[in-house]
Amino acid sequence: MVKITGGYQGDLHCTATHGPSNRTLETDAPVDNQGRGETFSPTDLMATALGTCILTTMGLAARRLGLDLKGARFETVKEMSTDPPRRIARLATHIWLPVARSSDPDELLERAARTCPVHRSLHAGIDAPVVFHWKEWRRGGRVRARSPWQNVNPQSGALRKTRPAQRSDSASQPGPVKR
Repeated sequence: MVKITGGYQGDLHCTATHGPSNRTLETDAPVDNQGRGETFSPTDLMATALGTCILTTMGLAARRLGLDLKGARFETVKEMSTDPPRRIARLATHIWLPVARSSDPDELLERAARTCPVHRSLHAGIDAPVVFHWKEWRRGGRVRARSPWQNVNPQSGALRKTRPAQRSDSASQPGPVKR
């Protein structure tokens, strides 16, 4: 159990203190909701919690695999609903990993990301896609941005599994996996 304490400082500012470390943080209402946007808003902290929870949970899984994820990074884009009541509608997260896709053949890192405690705690009405960007790898002297086993759908941003096309030459392009 962890205790967080906090207080309202006025003018839509709050402070919170993490009990075990005694560290504090501040929040401010966003500009589009009568605040000054001087620091994280409470809903910004939800996006922050998701991104950091994903990386932390992946770090735990990476340890079990003997991998080092130091240098991994995330970007979470928070979108608020346009209709009342005010709420988070979407938290789209991209994860950049310093390891090749082939280092996780059983997809344990991706599974860890999608089952982190914060992701599991999100309301079902929040769209929360997670897209992975693996370390570049070389094949045939060319650098590729991702392995042939993954591709990102440009319209939805969703991860789509792919496999190399059935061609004999080494320059074959990946194609969608049929399930």
